[in-house]
Amino acid sequence: MFFPTVLLPRRTSRTVTGIFLILVLSVSSIARPSEAPPATAPFTGPWNLDQLKQTPNCTWGETTDLVREVYYDGEPYQGKPTRVFAYYGRPKEGNGPFPTMLLVHGGGGTAFAEWATLWAQRGYVALAMDLAGCGPERKRLADGGPNQSHTEKFAEFTDEAYGDMWTYHAIAAVIRGHSLLASLDEVDAKRIGVTGISWGGYLTSIVAGVDDRLKVAVPVYGCGFLQENSAWLSTFDTMTPALRDRWVRFFDPSRYLPGVRCPILFVNGTNDFAYPLDSYQKSYRSVPGQRKLCVTVRMPHSHPAGWRPIEIGLFVDSILKDGKPLPTLGPMKIEDDAVTASFESQTQIAGAQLHYTLDSGEWKTRNWTSAEAAIDGNAVTAQLPGQRPTVCFITIKDERGATVSTEHAALAD
Repeated sequence: MFFPTVLLPRRTSRTVTGIFLILVLSVSSIARPSEAPPATAPFTGPWNLDQLKQTPNCTWGETTDLVREVYYDGEPYQGKPTRVFAYYGRPKEGNGPFPTMLLVHGGGGTAFAEWATLWAQRGYVALAMDLAGCGPERKRLADGGPNQSHTEKFAEFTDEAYGDMWTYHAIAAVIRGHSLLASLDEVDAKRIGVTGISWGGYLTSIVAGVDDRLKVAVPVYGCGFLQENSAWLSTFDTMTPALRDRWVRFFDPSRYLPGVRCPILFVNGTNDFAYPLDSYQKSYRSVPGQRKLCVTVRMPHSHPAGWRPIEIGLFVDSILKDGKPLPTLGPMKIEDDAVTASFESQTQIAGAQLHYTLDSGEWKTRNWTSAEAAIDGNAVTAQLPGQRPTVCFITIKDERGATVSTEHAALAD
């Protein structure tokens, strides 16, 4: 068996050197969510990053095929200590150090051994943690953290009492999982990324702006600006204005996406019921650095559908393994009925499409039409239909079958 009998962290603490860095981390880790962040420092919310970046205590369990059970310290919940359960996936061959991915499940999900296995088969160490206070087979842990129900996500809380909120615990569990992985000899601590699905994509959008050690991030479906448009508008409508404002200040990804410094790929569908394209666009536009889009017409919403896109692995490979990058699409230009976009690619482009809808109203109910677009050198060109669409965007697909998208554009009458 490839796992050692006992895996011990090679270090039990992280010492930050340099007076300036210490001061920056100290200020950012204690900033209150109600305060505006310094202009030069990303906002890091209520989490104590100095503590979360320490290697947590852990206990290793049984091994099955490419994954092993592990429990590690979580945040105190209702005044009691907690543990987080996870599956640790590892490549079958080699001693590392391996590139590594944190795998963050969504609503109704758990620690998925299958997901960790998929990444282990790609040559990665992976940690798929449970964020619902459960252990193997979704059995509730006696010392588990909060459940992931509506109540724990949207409960009443104050500026000083936020420690029982699900998002607070979930983000802490992801960051502590990162710290655990970074302490292991077979993990390359400088090549760790994160991906999450649905509520896990929401968490990924936050943690990518909070944990500055991450090298790549891929949120699937999940985004910010939930109070403006999302599946939870009715929930925000029931909140008092003060609570709604507090929830957004503490827990909406719109507060943290401007702090993302690693390359990030946003993956979503045109008709997602939970995270519509308008909030999605505001979210990815909030990221100041390198970002790419992969929007698919009528992409299904589920955990398997969320970890299936080949673009996720290829994008991560391009950052953590020096793989060939996804193509890059420039901004879409529309003049009269002509639509164009330039692109750059290290791989052969196999095709391009224009996607458009004639509908308005709720994003989840709109019908979309896809039409082939022409490739002329390093540009894509297409013609709008006779009946002017309300929204359109362009995609290109390379020889590997990987697709990237332009931003969508709303068209005037």
